[in-house]
Amino acid sequence: MAKALADLSAGRVVQPVRTVVPVAPHQGFLGVMPAFAGALGAKLVTFYPRNDGVPTHHAVILLFRPETGEPLMMLDGRLITEMRTAAVSAAATQLLARPEASVLAILGSGVQARSHLEALRLVRPFRDVRVWSPRNARAFAERHGVKAPASPEATVKDADVVVVATTSRTPVLHGRWLSPGTHVNAVGAVRPEWRELDDDLMARARLYVESREAALQESGDVIAAREVAAELGEVVAGIQPGRGTAEEITLFKSVGVGVEDVVAADLVYRESQRLPR
Repeated sequence: MAKALADLSAGRVVQPVRTVVPVAPHQGFLGVMPAFAGALGAKLVTFYPRNDGVPTHHAVILLFRPETGEPLMMLDGRLITEMRTAAVSAAATQLLARPEASVLAILGSGVQARSHLEALRLVRPFRDVRVWSPRNARAFAERHGVKAPASPEATVKDADVVVVATTSRTPVLHGRWLSPGTHVNAVGAVRPEWRELDDDLMARARLYVESREAALQESGDVIAAREVAAELGEVVAGIQPGRGTAEEITLFKSVGVGVEDVVAADLVYRESQRLPR
């Protein structure tokens, strides 16, 4: 994912901004996310935030042979979406969180909470993990052996790394709750009229995104902030700096971009070709 974003920032990827088709009668969306990054493909993803009993996201990813346009593979994109989103946040955490970061707070208790817990543990040795959500935090905490404080404020208090992975359309994380030096990964609220972070946080934090173009069109939080410090791929490539001081609050706001899905699917395809037949 780090290499994919570096290629995107360097102009080596052809990727239009996601096309979103509202499904108003059912309060859902269909997104179309094509990309060419050596690998050629597209993800078709639905997002129904009010789903209960079934996942909020469903997706398929199509891969084509770049040389001829022949279809190569169709993959279930739901698991790839879960994993690549957390992998991108892990890359951001590796680059932007303080090296000594040891306390992780997660707002949300769904599939992204689970995948972020797994991925972020690969880049920092967390000794204390906390989770909060309106409904399922206690069950999540018991399942994964972590803590479940009573409020989002208590969950993020003195945390070194915070993950915001909810379906909220209004801010669930407030800047005044955060200690100096915190790094935040925010992966929800991917519509221009939705927010998951308050104005105080957007004003205090140094903001990083996958794509300026996509974030400024799709993220209500980024639109409110108006100023993006850098794309994450620019930090990967050493073109832009990461964290400046130990006291700085850093924020990676992810909207999800097509190159992440196509590159991840291509990895699955290439690995599948190595399997014994």
